[in-house]
Amino acid sequence: MTAREFIDKWQPSSLGERQGSQSHFNDLCHLLGEPTPAEADPDGSWYTFEKGAEKTGGGKGWADVWKRKFFAWEYKGKHKDLTAAFAQLQRYALALENPPILIVSDMETIVVHPNFTNAVNKPFTIAMKDLEREDQRRILKLAFTDPGQLRPEVTREQITREAAREFVELAIALQDRGHPPERVAHFINKIVFCLFAEDIQILPPSLFTKLLETARRKPQRCGPMLAELFSAMKDGGNFGVEDIEWFNGGLFEDAEVLPLDLKDIGLILNAARRDWSVIEPSIFGTLFERGLDPKKRSQLGAHYTDQESIQCIVAPTVVEPLLREWEAVKVHVRDLVSQAERAQSKPVEKRLRGEIKQKFLDFRTRLRDLRDSIRRVARATSSIWLCAG
Repeated sequence: MTAREFIDKWQPSSLGERQGSQSHFNDLCHLLGEPTPAEADPDGSWYTFEKGAEKTGGGKGWADVWKRKFFAWEYKGKHKDLTAAFAQLQRYALALENPPILIVSDMETIVVHPNFTNAVNKPFTIAMKDLEREDQRRILKLAFTDPGQLRPEVTREQITREAAREFVELAIALQDRGHPPERVAHFINKIVFCLFAEDIQILPPSLFTKLLETARRKPQRCGPMLAELFSAMKDGGNFGVEDIEWFNGGLFEDAEVLPLDLKDIGLILNAARRDWSVIEPSIFGTLFERGLDPKKRSQLGAHYTDQESIQCIVAPTVVEPLLREWEAVKVHVRDLVSQAERAQSKPVEKRLRGEIKQKFLDFRTRLRDLRDSIRRVARATSSIWLCAG
């Protein structure tokens, strides 16, 4: 099948998700020169339509197409919400062995989401007309054959390091002007919080970036504008025409602003233009601490454990054993439910349903105890490092 034939067939189609998704996918396979699920895996053990999956957070669903270690694919009818479809697919991802590519489609548009750990994953959006372009078909082909080539070159670690270096430079400049390290750290923490808040939209969109752009043109207004914003964040209120929510936690208890020159404002503005939704807060804190303390500046290039490496340890030692325990609990609960449904008397049914509830409560307690143990270890480890420092 050629791209033109595919477009001519599917562009006028009004079939819904249930009626058309499998035919659409099979035709796409033919267009890409790939075997269909039935041709590649007649048993449906590793490449299949309607792959059942447990949703993260509870419940069961089905991925429309699944190819182990390659992708999971969720279809919707034409003009449906693909953002919601992607969120739905993410809830299946763990049960589907966390495929490297997550794809959603409404049969007019295909959105390919790389799903790699420690990477700045940006989606590829392919409209139906784009299928005539070889570079766009290649993206889909790689999802079927070599998804690793769709891994972004830019990592969370790289962006985090670059942002941290900009704030380290700012911190050094402020300290060199005689400001105490504690005041510098507190001021920069407020700036960093605003950047995260803007990107996750708990501040109005682009508000902080626009403030900085105005300040670069009129540096004398920077201090008063920052103080006004910090005051609004302390109690909730207005900043210009924007309504600012109250930010709890004590960070904005004071509205102190350290004097910034044009170079300082430029550094913050450069940082603001980064994608703060992909910056790793815990890593940023470590890098920033090293830059703030002159004794630790030589450690700025030191290696830290990235999220992917952490998962290599945490998944087999913590996550997978817990999932196995949970599966065992579910098997036992299903047996109890079956017994309760067959019970010949109300007291027996009531006792069995009590056991079912207790099984869930016991597992919840198990998770809570594990969480508390991890927190105790983390606090102890932090204390050791502080004493060693």
